[in-house]
Amino acid sequence: MTIFKTTFNMKGLSKRFSDESLTKKASLNALASLLDYGARVLVGFLVQPILVAGLGSYLYGIWQIVGRLIGYISAASGRPTQALKWTVANRQASTDYAEKRRQVGSAVVVWFLFLPLMAAVGGVLAWFAPVLLSVPAEYIWSVRAAAGVLVADLILLTLADMPQSVLGGENLGYKRMGLSTALVFAGGGLTAAAVYLHTGIVGVAVAHLAATLMTGILFLRIVRSYVPWFGLARPSRAEVRRFFGLSGWFQVWRLVMQLMMSSDVIVLGLLVSVETVTTYALTKYAPEMLISLVAIVAFGIAPGLGSVIGAGNLEKAARVRGEIMMGTWLISTVVGTTILLWIRSLMGLWVGAEYYAGPLPTLLIMLMMTQLVLIRNDSNVIDLTLNLRRKVLSGLLSAAASLIAASVFVGPLGLGIGGLCLGFMAGRSILSLGYPWLVGRALGMSPGAQLRSIPRPAFVMISLFSVATLAGNSLAVGSWIGLAILSGMTLIVVSALAFYAGLAGDQRKRVLKRVRHVIQPAAKD
Repeated sequence: MTIFKTTFNMKGLSKRFSDESLTKKASLNALASLLDYGARVLVGFLVQPILVAGLGSYLYGIWQIVGRLIGYISAASGRPTQALKWTVANRQASTDYAEKRRQVGSAVVVWFLFLPLMAAVGGVLAWFAPVLLSVPAEYIWSVRAAAGVLVADLILLTLADMPQSVLGGENLGYKRMGLSTALVFAGGGLTAAAVYLHTGIVGVAVAHLAATLMTGILFLRIVRSYVPWFGLARPSRAEVRRFFGLSGWFQVWRLVMQLMMSSDVIVLGLLVSVETVTTYALTKYAPEMLISLVAIVAFGIAPGLGSVIGAGNLEKAARVRGEIMMGTWLISTVVGTTILLWIRSLMGLWVGAEYYAGPLPTLLIMLMMTQLVLIRNDSNVIDLTLNLRRKVLSGLLSAAASLIAASVFVGPLGLGIGGLCLGFMAGRSILSLGYPWLVGRALGMSPGAQLRSIPRPAFVMISLFSVATLAGNSLAVGSWIGLAILSGMTLIVVSALAFYAGLAGDQRKRVLKRVRHVIQPAAKD
C-alpha cells in the first residue's frame, strides 16, 4: 500500500512535468512507456536464459508455440478494450461524462457477451494443443494445464485492461509512470521463481496470470485518481449495438494481428521442428524489442492525434502522422543497424552461439520487423478515424497471403527461417501499399507526396543494414562491458549518419523542433 501512496502524493513532480500541449503529453506518455520498455528489455534478457536453462530447448519451444496458439483466442474477446480506448480518444474533448461512463459500461457488456465463446474456444484449444504439437506422453498434461491457465489469463486480461484503455484514451498514460515499471520487474521475478521452484511451464503460466491480476488492480487505482469521470453506467441497447459493431471490427483485426505476429512460430514448429522455433525466437528477441521501442513512441502520440482527427484538423493530423513516420524510421534504422552489427556477439554472451540463426536470416528478421513497425503506425492512424472496414478486410487478405507464402517457402522449398521471413514480407506488402493509401484518403494526403518521401530513407536504411550484417559476421566481443561500450558508440555514429543522410533539411528541422518542445515548456499545439 505504501508504494501507491508514495506515487499518488508526488503532486509536485506531476506539476513540474504537466503541460496541456499535445507535444508535452505525447512526450510524457512516451517517457512512461520507455521506462516500462527498458524494464521489459532488462527483465527479458535476465529471464529468457533462465527459461531456456530451466525448461530446456524443447519445452522452451513448446512454451513459445502454446503462447501463440492461445493468443489466437484473443480475437474471440470482442476486443472491447481497443474499442473503448479509441472511442475515448476520439471524444477526448467531450465533457459528456455520463456518455463516457456508458462507453465503459458498453465495454463490460461486450466482455460478458463474448466470455462464453472465449472459454469454449480456449478450452478446446488447450485440450488439443498437445495433439496438434505431437507432444510426448510425459508432457501432455503439463502442456494442457499451462494452456488452460493461459486461457484464464487472457480472459482476465481483457477485463483488467479496461482501466488502462481509459487512461490511454484520455491521453494520460504517463500517470502510471514508475508503478507499471515496478510491476514488470515483479512479473519477471515471479517467472524466475516459477523456474527456480521447478514448476515447469505450468508454473510459468501461473506467474503470467498473477502479473495480470496485479496490473489490473494497479491501473484501476490509477484511473480512479486521475480520471474523475471514470465509472460504470448502464448503456442503452442502441449504444451497446454501436459499441458491439465497432468492437467487431477490432475483434477481426486482432485475429489479423495474431496471424501476422504469431503464425511465424507456429509455421516453423509444424513444418520444421520445435528446436528451430527456439533458435528463431531467441534470435528474433532483440529485433522484436525494436517493435516495442517504436510502438511505445507511436502509441504515446496516438491518443493526442485522435483528438486532432476528432476535431477535424486534418492538415495538422497529416503533419503529425508524417512526424511519427519520420521518428519511426529513424529509431528503426539506428537501433536495427546496431543490433545487426553486434547480435552475433550478443547471442554468444546471452544464451550461447548455438542459438544464433546466422547473418542472412537475422537480416531478413530485422527487415520483417521493420516492415511490421511501419504497418502498425498507419494501422493506429486508421483506428483513430473509427472507420475500420477496409483496414480489416485488407488485413485479412494480407494475413492469408503471408501464411500461404511462408508455408510454401518453409515447407516444399525448404528455405527455413529465411523463407519464413520472405513469405511474411511478401504477404504484408499488401498492407505496406494499402494502408498509406487509406490514411491518405482519410487525412487528405496525395499518394504522390507519400511516394516521393520513400526512396531516400529506404536506400539509407537498406545500406546501413547491409553493411552492419556483413561487418557483424566478422566482429566478436567477449565481454558484456565491451559489448555495451561498442553498442553505445555505434548508436551515436549511426544516429548522426541516419539523421543527416536519410532525412531532408525540412524534416530535420521538424524533428529538432519537436525535441525542443519536449525539453522546453511548450505552448499549446
